[in-house]
Amino acid sequence: MTQTSVRPDTAGSASTPVSPAAPRGRNLEGHGWISRPAEAFTAEALTRRLIGSIQSWRDYPPSLRLWFWLIPALTAAVGGILRFVRLDVPRSLVFDETYYVKDAYSYLISGYERSWPDKANDAFNAGNPTVILASPEYVVHPPVGKWMIAAGMWLFGPDNPLGWRFSAALTGTLSIVLLALIAQKLFRSLILGAAAGLLLAIDGHHLVMSRTSLLDVFLMFWILAAFGALLMDRDDGRRRLAARLGRQAAVYQGGLPSRLQLLFGPWLGIRWWRILAGVCLGLALGTKWSALFFIAGFGLLTVFWDLSARRTAGIRGWISAGIIKDGLPAFLSIVPVAAVTYLATWTGWFRSTDAYYRQWATTNPSADWGWLPDSVRSLAHYHLEAYKFHQGLSSEHPYEASAWSWLVMGRPTSFYYESPKQGTAGCDVAQCTSAILSVGNPLIWWGAAVSLAVLLFWWAGRRDWRAGAVLAAVACGYLPWFLYPERTMFYFYAISFAPFLVLGLVYCMGLVLGRRTDPLWRRRSGLYGVVLFLVGAVLLSAFFYPVWTAEIISYQDWRVRMWMPSWI
Repeated sequence: MTQTSVRPDTAGSASTPVSPAAPRGRNLEGHGWISRPAEAFTAEALTRRLIGSIQSWRDYPPSLRLWFWLIPALTAAVGGILRFVRLDVPRSLVFDETYYVKDAYSYLISGYERSWPDKANDAFNAGNPTVILASPEYVVHPPVGKWMIAAGMWLFGPDNPLGWRFSAALTGTLSIVLLALIAQKLFRSLILGAAAGLLLAIDGHHLVMSRTSLLDVFLMFWILAAFGALLMDRDDGRRRLAARLGRQAAVYQGGLPSRLQLLFGPWLGIRWWRILAGVCLGLALGTKWSALFFIAGFGLLTVFWDLSARRTAGIRGWISAGIIKDGLPAFLSIVPVAAVTYLATWTGWFRSTDAYYRQWATTNPSADWGWLPDSVRSLAHYHLEAYKFHQGLSSEHPYEASAWSWLVMGRPTSFYYESPKQGTAGCDVAQCTSAILSVGNPLIWWGAAVSLAVLLFWWAGRRDWRAGAVLAAVACGYLPWFLYPERTMFYFYAISFAPFLVLGLVYCMGLVLGRRTDPLWRRRSGLYGVVLFLVGAVLLSAFFYPVWTAEIISYQDWRVRMWMPSWI
């Protein structure tokens, strides 16, 4: 398999130079823009300038097209094996599964959360979830993640761990496919796409979250899907811009677009990929409210991409035109769509009569907001109370971890720990351990932490939009947590931006690999370095795998894997 493009491509970025050429026919010197030949305004020339030579899998050589789809499938197969094998171990609710799995069962039978009696976990672990009570339960997270868990329980039954965790494992595996495709799209390289998929497949943090039914793995998936949709929209929007400018140029003498067209540029129509991104972001918001920061950040990111496209295409008023013709439609395509999608996720609550706070408006009439339907006022009150809960969530926990420590994995979360007795299956020494620790692969996470500084240089210094896109996604998932220093936080929250850390690491691998025009010795040495890193990451994952999947090992072997005192 040959290398298509190893160094991250800068086609269409703000730094792409506009090559001056002798004017042919009518020129635009009086228009305040550089003179260009008429051929520069054909749809084909504009598309190459805005997107690059590789726009989709069809632009790869025929011998590589199969690999475009095979690479994501192979890396997902590796990840799927790691996630589904022994998925029913441990055969009990672990960590916050005690909330979300039981809530999912409530959704399955009622469409909203119901209360549970004391010691309900014992009954649930024994395969008897029918001990659920009829009264509603107050919860503070939206429904989407719990509905997704419920789907697995519907398929495989609510009385076994496979049913509890199937959706998480499937979602984690599908996210590997998404990331490999996104990396191929972002970097125009099959090698880097394979590296991204493999690294996410073997990362311990992503693996643990994919084998445990918490909400965060579903949040991560919808955010990643939204990012991929916006990448597709970026190319689709630029392709539309090139085609419409090209058609406009064709009707004028000399083959140049009118001054009005170059002053404002065309409307680009309904952007379906952007609408899909809005739906995905609405589903992310319907999983956890922290998706709000991604909605804001991704919305600005896609507008900046459109501004850059209009500038690169030669549109003089690219700022005002981009804001009016791209910014306003982007807002309408993302924010209202996400809001409607979010409201739709509460359908079970709306259809109920006795869900928590469902009848609040009936017993609390309001003269100010009485024009709103009672159901909407009740849901608004529900959200207000949940917001107050999140704002005041500050309690000591043995595995709480400040956001400052996340990138270096200073305090990973222990999901499960037991000490099987000698003589039990798998334990033939005096002290044994079976544990699930949500710690990432150190080589991946520490390497990704360093790569963020490299990305910052390439974005600020070289104006590479790819570096900026990855940094923006990491910032949306990471920086907002510093606004709430008093709130109790956990390392596993970082799963929402973990795929983008992998993209940052893979970006740096592209720099190490070099360009196709580099000397052969340079490319070989870069390839050897990348392969060595990947092999090291695989070996390290094999070393840590027992403490990610609750395998029974000796206590001494467990201690060897606790590289920091804070991991214990």
